[in-house]
Amino acid sequence: MPHQSQTSLLKQRRFLPYFITQFFGAFNDNIFKNVLLLFVAFAGANALPVSSNLFINLAAGLFILPFFLFSASAGILADKYEKSWFIRKVKLAEIAIMTLGAIGFITQSYGILLFLLFLMGTQSAFFGPVKYALLPQQLKPNELVPGNALVETGTFLAILIGTLGAGVIASSENANYVAAACVVLFALFGYASSRHIPQAPASAPDIKFRWQPIKHTKQTLAIAKADRVVFQSLMAISWFWFLGAAYLTQFPNFTKIYLNGNESAVSFLLALFSIGIAVGSLACDKLSNHRIEVGIVPIGSFGITIFGWLMASSIPSTLPQFENFTQFISHQELWPVFAYLLLLGASGGVFIVPLYALMQQRAKVSQRAQVVAALNIYNSLFMVGSAVLGIVCLSVLELTIPQLFLLLAALNLLVACYLFIQVPIFVVRFLVWMITHSIYRVKHKNLHNLPEKGGALIVCNHVSYMDALLLSAVCPRLIRFVMEEDYANLPPLRRFLKRAGVIPISAERRNTIRRAFNEVEQALSEGHIVCIFPEGRLTADGEMNEFMRGMDIVLRRSPVPVIPMAIKGLWGSYFSRYKGSACKGRPSRFWSRIEIEAGEPVNPQDANTQLMHKKVAELRGEWR
Repeated sequence: MPHQSQTSLLKQRRFLPYFITQFFGAFNDNIFKNVLLLFVAFAGANALPVSSNLFINLAAGLFILPFFLFSASAGILADKYEKSWFIRKVKLAEIAIMTLGAIGFITQSYGILLFLLFLMGTQSAFFGPVKYALLPQQLKPNELVPGNALVETGTFLAILIGTLGAGVIASSENANYVAAACVVLFALFGYASSRHIPQAPASAPDIKFRWQPIKHTKQTLAIAKADRVVFQSLMAISWFWFLGAAYLTQFPNFTKIYLNGNESAVSFLLALFSIGIAVGSLACDKLSNHRIEVGIVPIGSFGITIFGWLMASSIPSTLPQFENFTQFISHQELWPVFAYLLLLGASGGVFIVPLYALMQQRAKVSQRAQVVAALNIYNSLFMVGSAVLGIVCLSVLELTIPQLFLLLAALNLLVACYLFIQVPIFVVRFLVWMITHSIYRVKHKNLHNLPEKGGALIVCNHVSYMDALLLSAVCPRLIRFVMEEDYANLPPLRRFLKRAGVIPISAERRNTIRRAFNEVEQALSEGHIVCIFPEGRLTADGEMNEFMRGMDIVLRRSPVPVIPMAIKGLWGSYFSRYKGSACKGRPSRFWSRIEIEAGEPVNPQDANTQLMHKKVAELRGEWR
């Protein structure tokens, strides 16, 4: 299946209007919230109904409260109704709320504005489930990762630009009127773009809806817990928002106290963090080879720990008092802090994109919006937990902000280790893909012939000890390899290979042959892809050996499609028997061209040893 690039998605009606709509939604949220908070910070004591500190805390609480109250109901409604229609209703509500907000800004009615912040949170709570549930309906399966990468990029850039834009608006002349005009105008832009979102049919139109928020919340959380992979994805995404909230909350005081920076410096750090997430999100699509690659998630998590720790531990012990922003960013001793913060954000982007795509793919179509609603509930809980952790650590335990950052890195290390333990095979497969595509120029050809689901048998020529690793790395699904027993039982690798599903076999031991055929039969019946190298040994001269009869026995017991594959260009490599034995002497070939090609599936009734040998030989051609 040809891959649609990120740029091409932005040119298509099925994605661009949606992207613009969600961008303006996040952008306007942050304009409204931050303009209000800046007005409060500089308002006279008599202008506020309560103290400024209490007002700010109330504002944060009132914005997040609707996610607890209404997310579950919003998820049910998003599954029940056609999604483009539902989005337009939500955006119309935003226009109404922002119109009232404009009146509040002009009249400086802060009590009303506080209530409108609650309504904004409500509107966001209703938009969240349909926002992510729409993507799998509008995008092809191989577009989920680039689509989510663009959504995360747009969201964090919208947050960044909205936060910075709020400062510009609040400091302008007639700021009240400028803010009033802007929030209404941006709401209108969002609604206008939503008018062009193509129809997305209701996922569960027969759902009976009654307004029962508590019951809906219990049902929604139960749905999220029903699938272990979905639930783990939700927890990991919520953990990301826990970390993000913890860092963003502390940036102002961290910059002022430990970096001697001013308000512009705070905005600069926020920009670095947001840009890092955007860059990491876009890079994730390239790194994961345009597919949902869960192996990259623990790597992104380890990156969060490493760069979070380095950022907190690289703060200079002494810093001058900076007279302006230019002096701050040009002070070379701060550059490591800036670099680690950027890489921290990038690691977060790499971490989060596959999780969103996996959640959307695994959730049942009729419950997808409800799963996203559960995510919003958990996100809110984790963000409140983040605030509690900050209060306990900084106020009760009297830790410094850098010490809090070190604690976050340590806690995230535990999460990263847990994630690695859950998916070690995927992590190793991703690393193998990275390594092999770094030392070789690997080209893939016709991999769309590999089935997306169901059992299948791959037969391939055997050139080097790298063959299985290369095939495993390029196939979107996990492959179970039949491997010589002596290699499969090597002490350092035995446990890992067993967990990877490797099936050991020995031509000299009849009991292992019988056991291997039984395991292959079971794997194929369970819908796995199994790969065998029918030559039974590495080629000694670069030419293909005759295929052994094992493949015919497998097909008699398990009639599944057979996919011929050919590895080209590995003969002469360090891992082939080009020098008489593999891994002999020093490696002499780097960045050489390799091609892996899959042929069209062959019906099991037609497949036999001679035909498949011919098919693989034709795929390979003269290129050894």
